[in-house]
Amino acid sequence: MRRLAIISAALALIATEGAALALSDCRRITHPSHGGEFGHRDLGEGRVMWVDWWTQEGSFKGFSLVDCGPGEMLRLRSAEENMGRLPAFDRTDEVVKVLDRHQSGARVFATFERIAADLEFIARAIEIVTLTEETCACAAAYPDMRGDKTEFVLEAG
Repeated sequence: MRRLAIISAALALIATEGAALALSDCRRITHPSHGGEFGHRDLGEGRVMWVDWWTQEGSFKGFSLVDCGPGEMLRLRSAEENMGRLPAFDRTDEVVKVLDRHQSGARVFATFERIAADLEFIARAIEIVTLTEETCACAAAYPDMRGDKTEFVLEAG
């Protein structure tokens, strides 16, 4: 009987490990045929990042960075075309340089406020928000940091 219990526990553990969410699972279409997320990365120390995109009558590319513990998110656009009255722009390379510089330094100095300030004249639609729901990337990389946020559930499809 004891042996059966040990085998059952081992099988349950293996099944749980096999069902763990991976960052690659987070690549998805969020708006059928014209919007989504890709390139999910673990930045370390509880932070994740991905690229957002949109293409319908206009297009944009942007980045989302999330500090999984507190649920703080920095969102911005690095390129856009035909998304309103502003002229088209693509400063993705410049944005990546700023993000890489902050990522390579001490995290204590890489606050979202400082990153946003460094991007003020480079990116558009920069905002910092606090999430009440766990993101896919946080669920994959830092599930233990969910806290009281609503748990992310990957929908089949």
